[in-house]
Amino acid sequence: MSYLLLTLAVYALSKLLYKRFKQSWLTPLLVAPVLLIAILVVFKIPFHQYESGTSSISYFLGPATVAFAIPMYKHLHLIKKFTIEIIGSITAGSTFAVLSSFILASIVQLSGSFVTSILPRSITTPIAMEVSKTIGGVPTLTAAFVVITGIIGSIVGPSIVKLFHLKSPVAKGLSLGTAAHGAGTSKAFEFGDQEGTFSSLAMIIAAAITLLWGNTWMPALQNWMI
Repeated sequence: MSYLLLTLAVYALSKLLYKRFKQSWLTPLLVAPVLLIAILVVFKIPFHQYESGTSSISYFLGPATVAFAIPMYKHLHLIKKFTIEIIGSITAGSTFAVLSSFILASIVQLSGSFVTSILPRSITTPIAMEVSKTIGGVPTLTAAFVVITGIIGSIVGPSIVKLFHLKSPVAKGLSLGTAAHGAGTSKAFEFGDQEGTFSSLAMIIAAAITLLWGNTWMPALQNWMI
């Protein structure tokens, strides 16, 4: 219980810091883990002990993902209006995420298990870990890649939106949700309710598409690589 309370307290502190200074690099997704790692190191707390005391947090990952359905229901009429754009852009984005991960991993000559672990990095953690397991990756390693992707996406994403002058809530939401899953969706809600809704939708569809890829051509990609 003490580790759980410690984690919640550190996260709450990170949220306050971000709310106070509004700097991308102070996102709670980055600051909270750094603070927690520092505490574990300074007080010499074994990771397995900390992990055991906070396992209940992982249980809520699934229900938290399902909760994104609420804003989607509120904007159902917009989702119906842009169905073709939504499906087309998310399919392209999900495919690009997998292929770009593979190419990057090949360039830096990562080993086989590292490559298969990094392929589903752009989708939400519970499903990414399942895809990783299916294609022979290491789920815990995949979870780390997912977090890194989310942190980078939530920091860099708003600058890219600004650079390309994206004005449409649909474009902003779909790009952030497809590229940076839950972290991107959290950032999208800072732009507005509609942006967050489309980001939620992108995150869910991207996860479903990547799950499909994980059971079709991704194993073939893995075999070709080996």
